Amino acid sequence: MSPDKLVYMANQIAKFMETKPHAEGVEGVASHINDFWEPRMRRQLFEIIDTGGQGLRPLVLEASEKIRRPQ
Repeated sequence: MSPDKLVYMANQIAKFMETKPHAEGVEGVASHINDFWEPRMRRQLFEIIDTGGQGLRPLVLEASEKIRRPQ
């Protein structure tokens, strides 16, 4: 998947979760990505985060601490 598409998808989740209380939104982003994204997608997401998180909404970056990092 292209990095732009992955960033778009993560940001769409965050945009929806931003309507919730902050802590619930962080948990919601992490839970959604953990439950529905395959390890390959999560690995790509962490590649983006590890190189500065360019283009990702702050809620995605905050939720990354709760997202399972694939090996």
